[in-house]
Amino acid sequence: MYQDFKLAGDRPVMIQVKDYVKRLIMKGALQADQKLPSTREMSDLLQVSRNTVIAAYEGLADDGFTYAVPGKGSYVADMAGQSAADNGESDASVFFQIDWKAKMNEYAVSAVELDLMKQGIRAPKGTISFTSIAPDEQLFDLGDVKRAFMDRMAIEGQMLLNYGYAKGYKPLIDYLMRYMENKGVDISGKDMLITNGFTEGFDIVLSALRPSERRGAAICENPTHHTAIKMMKLHGFEITGIPMERDGIDVERLEAALQSSNCDLAYLTPSYHNPTGIVMSPAKRSAVMKLMARYRIPVIEDGFNEELRYSGSHVAPLIATAGQGNGVIYIGSFSKVLFPGLRVGWVLGDRSLIDALESIKRARTIHTSTIDQSILYQYLLNGNFDKCVKKARAEYKRKYELTKASCITHLPEAQVSGDGGLHLFLAFPSDVNTRRLLEACAVKGVIFTPGDKFFIQEGEGTNTLRLGFSRVTDDNIERGIRIIGEQVRSYRLLAP
Repeated sequence: MYQDFKLAGDRPVMIQVKDYVKRLIMKGALQADQKLPSTREMSDLLQVSRNTVIAAYEGLADDGFTYAVPGKGSYVADMAGQSAADNGESDASVFFQIDWKAKMNEYAVSAVELDLMKQGIRAPKGTISFTSIAPDEQLFDLGDVKRAFMDRMAIEGQMLLNYGYAKGYKPLIDYLMRYMENKGVDISGKDMLITNGFTEGFDIVLSALRPSERRGAAICENPTHHTAIKMMKLHGFEITGIPMERDGIDVERLEAALQSSNCDLAYLTPSYHNPTGIVMSPAKRSAVMKLMARYRIPVIEDGFNEELRYSGSHVAPLIATAGQGNGVIYIGSFSKVLFPGLRVGWVLGDRSLIDALESIKRARTIHTSTIDQSILYQYLLNGNFDKCVKKARAEYKRKYELTKASCITHLPEAQVSGDGGLHLFLAFPSDVNTRRLLEACAVKGVIFTPGDKFFIQEGEGTNTLRLGFSRVTDDNIERGIRIIGEQVRSYRLLAP
């Protein structure tokens, strides 16, 4: 016994010793009232210091796994008293099997079916992956984040470790309200809810706006963010997709859809749209908002990637064009320009709506991590945001231009779209099926995201794909796109 103890380098030794002895007790290798080796003997057996063993034994006694007899040593406590057998129950009444798949409701089944992460290709090490549109962690200014954490903990550390408020951390809310005001938003009559990123914010908004007596009806761009499609479907919304043009959503098709159906809400991403990367023109933003006002359709605006513009001037978000109107709900986060590991997003909307969303948030998750919120607030307060965005914008612009140039060189068959952000969207001739193309490219060590995932109806967008370049090296960008081009031409030659 004790010969299988091995130290791991990433945990305190005392904890490892304590857990090791605890496992021996739980497995029955050490019996009730059995005397443990003395601290000196155990230190020799495990090749650790005696003080480490003393601390581990004290911890075991505190947890009720051992007891000490003065002058005699430590003994194993009687754990059998907690077993079902001592209560007159048979093993069969405790250890039983349930068919959990049969128990799952429609929501759970649908969530599994729509979970694209479980359906993706498992890429071996060394694969050139264009699937991610997460920021490059090499750009994270870790020193400034550590400084922000230490600064905030020094000011109110104990309070930050306690429960927070469902609505959010007030200093951060105040900062973000000013931030949105600087984007041209009229914040009078509006309020804000802090969420665990975009996804929770969108989920809460859909929960509040979903009709209770019937299935909901939503309008969005087609294609659009696949997470948004998933969430709307899980909430029971019937989705009408409006095709995209070079400068944004097709306004004529949008108006026709609004005329022919009752719509409960619209979900739109006007800037650096996911997946097309298109920025809706100012003229179209105005036209879209006039239509929404005429038909009184609430708009959920996704502020995705707004900061990552590489050319041209800032274009005001839809919520800014709405002025003092309250018909737009803006969902924002800094996940694509700062740190997605800090799960912080926000919902900006009419004060009465935010009041209801706050109650939904409290009922579900109580509050967003106060530590996360406070670190982000202090990081912003310390003046790091502009510096970080400037650095990120310069690096991603360079990668954006390299990726676009590589596509023009190696994929002349494709129509490329994308005005900024962390990805490009490619549309090939109709005889190119990008799922079959993906299978061929994966064999060659390159993967990407097939574009049909972003379309509303099955069978749409089978000739499209999204290329995320943010985490791909320069050499791999050029090499990976060259391989895709070679496979496109090989595939088209072999296609019947």
